Amino acid sequence: MKPASWGHALAVAAGLTIASTTARGQLRVATWNVTNYSSGRVAVFQTAIYDKFEGRSLAPDVIIAQEFLSANGLANFLNLLNSAAGSPGDWAAAPYIDGRDTDNAFFYRTSKVTFLGVTTVSEGGPSPHHPRDVQRYDIRLLGYESEGATLACYSSHMKAGYDDDDQARRLVEAEVIRNDAESLPAGWNFLLGADLNIQSSDQAAYRELVGSQSNNTGRHFDPIATPGNWNNTYYFRLVHTQDPTGPGGMDDRHDQILVSGSLVDGDGFDYIGDPNTPYSTTTWNDANHSYRAWGNDGTSYNTTLTVAGNEMVGATIAQALKDSTDGAGHLPVFLELRVPARIDSDSVIDFGQVRQGEPAEATLTVLNDGDVVLWTANGIADLVYSLDASDGFTAPTGTFVEPAGGVGNDHVIEMDTSTVGPMNGTLTILSNAPDEPQRVVTLIGEVVAPTCLGDLDGDGDTDQSDLGILLSDWGCDDPVNGCAGDLDGDDDTDQADLGVLLADWGCGT
Repeated sequence: MKPASWGHALAVAAGLTIASTTARGQLRVATWNVTNYSSGRVAVFQTAIYDKFEGRSLAPDVIIAQEFLSANGLANFLNLLNSAAGSPGDWAAAPYIDGRDTDNAFFYRTSKVTFLGVTTVSEGGPSPHHPRDVQRYDIRLLGYESEGATLACYSSHMKAGYDDDDQARRLVEAEVIRNDAESLPAGWNFLLGADLNIQSSDQAAYRELVGSQSNNTGRHFDPIATPGNWNNTYYFRLVHTQDPTGPGGMDDRHDQILVSGSLVDGDGFDYIGDPNTPYSTTTWNDANHSYRAWGNDGTSYNTTLTVAGNEMVGATIAQALKDSTDGAGHLPVFLELRVPARIDSDSVIDFGQVRQGEPAEATLTVLNDGDVVLWTANGIADLVYSLDASDGFTAPTGTFVEPAGGVGNDHVIEMDTSTVGPMNGTLTILSNAPDEPQRVVTLIGEVVAPTCLGDLDGDGDTDQSDLGILLSDWGCDDPVNGCAGDLDGDDDTDQADLGVLLADWGCGT
């Protein structure tokens, strides 16, 4: 779990970074019901995914998909992803699972995530069961190793319709998804990409997913905070996804991405946007959110998707989106996730030998070691941390923040020199870096008894008596026998020796 004290206020203070072009590093996750796909529609899908308009492109890193008809269809779609102009060509697909009715599919970029496996959470069946399989696809961010960088992606295509049986079957599906999310390993993040076929947030299935219960580890959250009666309501026209080509027009928010609480707490691996602010009701280009219904510029309420003059995607992409639906279908939805910080610092601080009573300080530099080449600085969360030194050492108190790509924060660490002897301890860096939330730095040093450099008479201090010896020996130059006032070891007594003595004056007293 992420420390609650490093919550949403940090993200607000840091400012939101909403990327609308492909020049970004954060993880973009899309969900898309691709309408009974087995083959064909290659050019339109490629255009819808990789063409650009005013610098904007769908260009996801992960696609959670519904309505595939066969393993061959999955292979065909994977091929069109990798062969599209503008594609990075690094797409792979999760194993196809042939379930009841149409099936889920999952595609991911191998340069961004590592695929961990697929689980069939629940198989589809006749009423009163949900109709189609629910799958969970587990991935981990490339370059990370921990549970905190792991993302479980659920794919669901719930029962359509309005009657009591339809709603009851959707509730069953919501229950199995939430129950499975409650059983995930500690620290995992999750999201649901789905064609929910839910018309209102008041329906039981939606309340099951997003409502507070006695166990909230599996609770989902709408990252755009937009509840209500979405069906056929003008107020929600900017988040409608169905139907861009059908006779009913764009009038439902069937397609959604819901996320775990860990992805909307404002810290680390997190949704890029303000989950406490509802999506705009006046513009698609909401600066508070990275969430988009791709292609919906808000001008298509109760009609087919606007093509000419489409302000979000332009005419070419808008037409491709319409053609991709094969006569009746859905727009894709996407959101962006900022990846967690990584931490780096010295592993050992050696204070060396320090005279008793003298100050002993060393500098510790703490870095956010996130991969800015892969993810970009804006795509990596700030490193948030505190320092805790063991007995005999002190470190600055408070909470510190370091962005990715920075030069690091310098902290002065002090060693207690009141007692002669070896010093051994640790400095623990407590951070929001999931791979190393507790980084331990070894602290070593030695406190030695004070030695007075100007002590010529051997009484343990530097005073008038030592000055007398030096002055009485002034001018001595005897490489063979040495000089009584020679403090710098050059076999004579001169101005340099006087400087050593005066600099050490008072030592031992």
